[in-house]
This record gives sequence, structure tokens and C-alpha cells, in this order.
Amino acid sequence: MLATKLSRPLLNFSVKSLNFKDPGNGFRPVQRFCFPLLSPCGSRSYASEVDQIGSRAVLITGCDSGFGFALAKHLHTKGFIVYAGCLQKDKGDGGSKDLDNMNSDRMRTVQLNVCDSKEVDRAVEHVNSSLDDPEKGLWGLVNNAGISTFGEVEFTSMDTYMEVAEVNLWGTVRTTKAFLPLIRRSKGRVVNISSMMGRMGSPARSPYCITKFGVEAFSDCLRYEMQPQGVMVSIVEPGNFIAATNLYSPERIKAIADKMWDELPEIVRKDYGRKYFDEQVSKMETYCNSGSTDTSPVIESVAHALTSTAPYTRYHPMDYYWWLRMQIMTHMPAAISDRLYVY
Repeated sequence: MLATKLSRPLLNFSVKSLNFKDPGNGFRPVQRFCFPLLSPCGSRSYASEVDQIGSRAVLITGCDSGFGFALAKHLHTKGFIVYAGCLQKDKGDGGSKDLDNMNSDRMRTVQLNVCDSKEVDRAVEHVNSSLDDPEKGLWGLVNNAGISTFGEVEFTSMDTYMEVAEVNLWGTVRTTKAFLPLIRRSKGRVVNISSMMGRMGSPARSPYCITKFGVEAFSDCLRYEMQPQGVMVSIVEPGNFIAATNLYSPERIKAIADKMWDELPEIVRKDYGRKYFDEQVSKMETYCNSGSTDTSPVIESVAHALTSTAPYTRYHPMDYYWWLRMQIMTHMPAAISDRLYVY
């Protein structure tokens, strides 16, 4: 009887309304009430954008390089007033220098270390004081700042776990809490950059996975709470873009591995041996040289979340392989998915 009641509403959905493929971001899983694997759909339309983009301001964290730097430039071209949070602005290094050289009154770099509560508070004060009309608030916050590392659980120090969490998870929470009053005034948007690793675990990636799972949970809770306030919260879950973001250079991988080995307890070094350790590092080197070199699917997903009148809850800019793997890992029994992808 219960199954019959649950199935009846599904009979009313038209096959024509189902979405399957998005050329920009790969396969689209369920979006609102659309189901995959039934019919194709075209690329996302920007016909229903919010109005007066030129008067709206957005703050992005982690604009020194990678997604943040590219996103700051892209949103500027769309007409937004961009506050680009840069960790290295005080030193005049990284992306802040290039963004400042644009000499645009709509591109405003801000010193911002998301791990430092005082810097976050100063950034809020700076944005609030420089907005044309502070009472109308800040339209968008994009929590993009993040770091990554690798290493099996027994190889990873507690300091490393805490360092990654401080940026990826607590930095997201800290910055969001600080800017929410401005976002609420505008009934604006919060966009959190998570990862496919926020939906499925992976060997040797536990520090990163833990933080991104946390970002997913935080974003869901925030979305529930902000809905009555008129604030929309979206999550962007990129696939493998290591090649595009240059997260790992051969030098960085070697430095991480050498430090990790030197700090291992003697019993762990003895039990695993250097040969096994080096084999795992080699696997990571192979993975770190892979991935897409084109960040546009991620950038377009964030832009859609900020400009669409009906943004998606989750965006999945990733190739078909990773989208399918994520669906299998999250929907099939672990005994099956583990055999397919882990063991």
C-alpha cells in the first residue's frame, strides 16, 4: 500500500521534463524533479537571470590562483562588483597583483585569510563600508578557499588533519557566519565549493574528504535555515581538475612525502616499509598529473548559482567517468562499489 502511494505521484511526471545531459558539466543527476537516464536536455540557459547585476556585489575567497582567480575575472566580465579575497595580497604576490592591475573600480582585492577571525572581521568591515548602499547588503558569497594533501590514515599526522580542516571546513563556516548578515539583507546567495570527494571517500585522501563531507553537511543545514530568509545556498562539487588548478607539483608531492616519512612513528615505518610507502606516493603522482585542464565548467556552475533566478542545490562539473562513479559509490551497496573502484 505504501509503495503504491509513493509511486502514484511519479506517474504524473512527463518524460519531456526529464534532464539527462548537460554539455557543459557532463551528466546532470537529479535536479529538482528531473531524473537522469531518460532523455537529453540542452545546456543551461541564462535567460532567467537576476536583474541589475551591475549593482550587485560578490565576495570570493581564495582568489590568489585556481578557481577563485578565474571566477573573479569571469564575474567581473558579467558586470558584478567583485571583492576578491586573497591570502597573499599583503605581500603583493599571487593573483591579487594581476587583479589590481585591471584598474577597474568593480574589481576590489581584499586581504583575507579564512583561518584568521580578525582578518575575516576586517574584510566584513571593509566590504560593508565600501558598498554603495550597505543596507541592500552583499549579493553573493563564494567560499572557494581550500587546500589539499594526501596520505593514508596511519601516514597522516594530526597536525595535517587539523591544518586542512582549518581552511576547508572551519574557514568556510567562519567566513559564512561573518558575512551572513550582509547576505540576508540582500536575500542573496551563498555558494560553497565542495568536491566529488565530499560525496565519496577515497584511499589516501581522508584529510580532504573529511573536510568536504563537512562542507556538504554545513551547506545542507544552512540551506534549510536560510530558505525562510530568502537566501539560496548552492554547492558546487567539481570532479578532477588537479591539472587545471596546479594543486600538486612534483616538487610539492616530494616535499609532502619526505616530511610525512620523517614524521612517521617508528612502528609504522617498520610495519609498512619504505617500498610500500613509495608505491603509494607514486600512485598519487600519477593521479596528480591527471584531470581536466579546462576550469570553465566549474566557473559557469558558480556563475549560474549566482545569477539564475532558480539556482540548483548541487552542481556537478565533472566528466562522465567521475559522475557515474559518484552515483555508484553513493547509491549502490558498498560491497559492490568497493569492489568496482577500491579493491
